[in-house]
Amino acid sequence: MTAAPPATTAGAPDGGRAGRRGAAPLRRPAALIARHPAFAVVLGLGVLLRLVAMLGYRPVMYFNDSFDYLHVAVEPYPHPLRPAGYSFLLLVLRPLHSFTLVALVQHLMGLAMGVMIYAVLRRRFGLPGWGAALAAAPVLLDAYQIQLEHLVLSDTLFSFLVVAAVTLLLWHGRPPLRIAAAVGLLLAAAWLTRTVGLPVLAGVCVFMLLRRDGWRPLTVMLAACAVPAVAYMSWFASAHGKFAMTESDGVFLFARAYKFADCHKIPNLTVDEQQLCVQPGNKLPNSQDGIWDRRSPLKRVVDLQRFGPRQNEIAGGFSRKAIMAQPGDYLAVVAGDFFRAFRWERTVFPDLKTYRLYEFEKSAVPLPVWRMDADSTAADVAVAYEGGPAQTQVVEPFAGMIRFYQDHFYLRGTMVGALLLVGLAGMVPLWRRLGGAVFLPWTLATGLLLAPAATAEFDYRYVLPAVPLASLAAALAFTGPLGRAGRPPSGGQ
Repeated sequence: MTAAPPATTAGAPDGGRAGRRGAAPLRRPAALIARHPAFAVVLGLGVLLRLVAMLGYRPVMYFNDSFDYLHVAVEPYPHPLRPAGYSFLLLVLRPLHSFTLVALVQHLMGLAMGVMIYAVLRRRFGLPGWGAALAAAPVLLDAYQIQLEHLVLSDTLFSFLVVAAVTLLLWHGRPPLRIAAAVGLLLAAAWLTRTVGLPVLAGVCVFMLLRRDGWRPLTVMLAACAVPAVAYMSWFASAHGKFAMTESDGVFLFARAYKFADCHKIPNLTVDEQQLCVQPGNKLPNSQDGIWDRRSPLKRVVDLQRFGPRQNEIAGGFSRKAIMAQPGDYLAVVAGDFFRAFRWERTVFPDLKTYRLYEFEKSAVPLPVWRMDADSTAADVAVAYEGGPAQTQVVEPFAGMIRFYQDHFYLRGTMVGALLLVGLAGMVPLWRRLGGAVFLPWTLATGLLLAPAATAEFDYRYVLPAVPLASLAAALAFTGPLGRAGRPPSGGQ
């Protein structure tokens, strides 16, 4: 007796092709998980933790700077203190009036950084799957990274843009012109998001020169970066009369100089600059007090607007003279803040109020009511963006779950230092080639930690953008001859 043909093939009008096509989308994720089991576990945990954070703290969390970014998104203008790149992202999302969407986009950026780290290590440099997954784990599983993504703040976008640019450069030994252009646009966006993007651009240029990528990719990269940067600075000049990204470089440098400046040691101070002198025994405890505290000597400098051009010029002139007159004191302050990033314990700094903004707390801080302009407060700006109530709501038991996780699972500063030391050790054997591929993520990670210490003050949020780059550099130390791709894996772990 002859068996009947299967109904799903011969019995179907298309020979069963429709059934196979319907099953294909289901098979692809399963095949990816089977090929990358370690990373699937890490990525899955990262997704779950971010979901718990979104359920526990709705719709989003805020930092002091959040309301400046929102103000620019609601009423676009070039902000004098910080570039508006992050505000542009908020502006794009604004028609949907959803802080939940803002948080979701930022959490997806955090997950994407983990995917990029894994992909470049696994596919480009041939690292075993478990090793590449381990390198991606800090950005995917660190509790403070997840909390930073849940804040209305520029750092997640900045980190994502830098990691994307580094991934493109490492994926291509000599980047095609279209890739060089993409890298330039990513770096321009990073620079427009945080001013520390400028030294990142410098680091990328040095890497491309050392790797001998050629003058055409370097020129295309710089041109692609210059176009949006020049356009933004032209917009800034039309509003503030200065061709620049911000009007705050001198003000923030004063925060650094305020900590050590002794006017008895600084020659040739102008009458205006002498307004910023404070006796060493009368100084406020933290560098940032030199900017934000109402008792700051910066308040003595009268300007038409807060942190206006006159304040910026006088503060910058005073600070540069202080650094030149007291280089040892300056280096000591910079070193103290730089090495603070590598402490094992996460201590309260610079003050309890700021420290708590980086924590998943049991209760939410009320929306502030300080004035953003003559017509609105910070709370008004948040409500206008959301199109309704914008106060953070703490929802149990999800909030308690992510609080517990944050109390116990985070990357300690000493671990960040260890990652940098491993990356540095990986560069030593290739000293003739200046470290190979490790050079790029290692120098950028170190620079991102050093720049705030040199120009403003240490802040815990400034450590996190360096973490994915430090992890990438440490992992590259274990890949074959450094700087040269291993053979792409054929599958499995």
